[in-house]
Amino acid sequence: MTEKIDEVASPEAMGRVRRWMLVVRGLLRAALTAAVMVALYYTLPLGSRSSGYIVLELVIGVVLLAGMIAWQVRAIIRARSPAIRATQALASTTALFLLLFASAYFILSLQDRSTFTEPLSRSDALYFTITIFATVGFGDISAVTEMTRLVVAGQMLLDLVVLGLGIQVILGAVQRGKES
Repeated sequence: MTEKIDEVASPEAMGRVRRWMLVVRGLLRAALTAAVMVALYYTLPLGSRSSGYIVLELVIGVVLLAGMIAWQVRAIIRARSPAIRATQALASTTALFLLLFASAYFILSLQDRSTFTEPLSRSDALYFTITIFATVGFGDISAVTEMTRLVVAGQMLLDLVVLGLGIQVILGAVQRGKES
């Protein structure tokens, strides 16, 4: 019995427990951040706007997303636990990226109900965005107008950038953070 108590209280065991708690806290923070963003997506007023305005919003959103990624990379490199910080960064940037496009699709659908094969609710727009991101493309909802097809094509291209370059940059930051 005494051996088990000593085993649990050993520095190695305490280190594992502390590491586990950091992982759990990091995952909870990532989940909370994503949940707040989704809640904002469902509650913020998103009204009909012109196509040019939507494209401008997307461009500004992607630039802000790039800035957020740069800030996150810097935070990962400086973090005591870069892998945990990278998980948080990936969760928050992916959620922002998906919600940015879901918002655009929802607004495009509000602007013109024939933009997609069916009018989109916020949930439909989010579903469509995730379907495109996951490269599944069920085909139940598809872009009909040229403008919307261009926006979807832009998302597809950015998906490749996010999946390829984004993950590589974050993993590189984790490596640099571990070396520091």
